[in-house]
Amino acid sequence: MAARIYQIQKNALQSGKARTDKWVLEFAPSEAMKPDPLTGWAGSGDTQSQVKLTFPSLDAARAYADKYEIGYTFIPTPPKTLKIQAYADNFR
Repeated sequence: MAARIYQIQKNALQSGKARTDKWVLEFAPSEAMKPDPLTGWAGSGDTQSQVKLTFPSLDAARAYADKYEIGYTFIPTPPKTLKIQAYADNFR
């Protein structure tokens, strides 16, 4: 079982920073998705890919993965950059 640990990013349509301090442990898919013959929807028998565990800190997520011997990949949070500009810059 392989997993990824990452921090939840702020949505582009969201102005607040609510729930961006949570860390997620998400299992990687173990098999490819295949179309259902009747409906054509993509699916698989892998139930671990549906599991997302949230943790209050990175240390808690790593401790959980170490306790249950889950191999994980840590995905660091990209640095936040602000583009400060004035309204008048739109007319230059």
